[in-house]
Amino acid sequence: MTLATTGPARLGWLDALRGLAALVVVFDHSSYTFLADFRRELMPQFNTSRYGIMVFFLVSGYIIPASLERRGCVRTFWIGRIFRVYPLWAAVVTVYLAVDLLGLAEGRGLDGQGAAAVAVAHVTLLQELLGTPNLLLVLWTLSYEMCFYLLVVALFTVRLHHRSASVAVALAVLAAVSAAAGAVLPASALSGRTGTGPLIACASVAMVVAIGCASYGPPVLRVFGGVLGGVPALVLVPFNGTIPLWEGLVILAVMFLGTAVHRAENGQITWRRAAGAALVVVACAVASACRYGDGDHFTRRGWITAFLLAALTFGAGLAVRRRAIPRVLAWPGTISYSVYLVHPVLLAVIDSTAGRRRQDQLALEVAFYAVLLPLCALTHRYVEAPGQNWGRSLARRLRPRYDTPMDAARSAGWSGPSGACGPRRRPGRSWRRRGRSRSPSRP
Repeated sequence: MTLATTGPARLGWLDALRGLAALVVVFDHSSYTFLADFRRELMPQFNTSRYGIMVFFLVSGYIIPASLERRGCVRTFWIGRIFRVYPLWAAVVTVYLAVDLLGLAEGRGLDGQGAAAVAVAHVTLLQELLGTPNLLLVLWTLSYEMCFYLLVVALFTVRLHHRSASVAVALAVLAAVSAAAGAVLPASALSGRTGTGPLIACASVAMVVAIGCASYGPPVLRVFGGVLGGVPALVLVPFNGTIPLWEGLVILAVMFLGTAVHRAENGQITWRRAAGAALVVVACAVASACRYGDGDHFTRRGWITAFLLAALTFGAGLAVRRRAIPRVLAWPGTISYSVYLVHPVLLAVIDSTAGRRRQDQLALEVAFYAVLLPLCALTHRYVEAPGQNWGRSLARRLRPRYDTPMDAARSAGWSGPSGACGPRRRPGRSWRRRGRSRSPSRP
């Protein structure tokens, strides 16, 4: 699920894509309750869940690195992410635990793990990759989002963030090679060998140290923090997920492909290079899926159809990006994060109280949306929006004019290691280096 925001001037086509993806994911999950027969017929041909999340990941890849590079500051980036993700996440998890205690919903269980370990894993958002069961099934995508954040910051601090197309291609090729070689790992393979407790402890400490070092301190320490944060992502995604190794790599490749498209649109790379990366990622993803056998919850045809349609949907949105998008299409995107997190709690209550329908009930499916969307409008207004406002306010307070002597040097035109929070620029102010005027590149 993408957690991106498009800034003060929201991009309508991205909102439209987010809204569509969120509504499709809701259909995928609610069809278990209201349209079970139809679902059984549809899923082997079209995996609606994978369609929705792939659209989400493309949008996230498109906008998240741009958000970091526009700020030019790792510290404010992490503040923005924390206050974007956690307020609603905490509210939804709290409500879910409350209705579970009241007997209004059936919890998923902890698989014999300690409550403290599960709680810590969830706070890092990496629970899906730490061998810990998700309290809510939809939270698994947030683990991949967090890994993407860590990798984006790592590339930014070592000044390789413009290599998005190359990173996407490399990850896609690795996915295809692993699938062709028949590399199959059991779910949570790494934690199965080391134990979930030690892995959670190591990953949590690494994340705290990485984010702290990348956000504060001298440039060398910031680079160390950025690189340290990328290590858990590179290890956990391929070796400790619950989805196949190749699919985890494809997810990361898809997000970096979204970044490559953004760079092409802004002239940082050529459209030919972005198109070439897209062809490689799509070809490798399809080839990887073809090598993977069918199962109860996966069919090659359903996955491939969903993936290709997600890529085409993103391309269609990109084609109309300069056109005005009707508000009725863009509005669901503004509440898409609420839609994504709130709907499983509502479904859990319905399943535990009224039960699932034995026959398809389209009217009840429509009624579910009619209840869900106004509820999500409220959570967006009273939970999401205030959280984002608090984050922006805190970021302004914690970003001084110059963080370090390095930033003062940068204000004079010297370009030091990436990752330091630079000075605030006044409108119209130019930067000079060796007597030549230039403007900092905008993503």
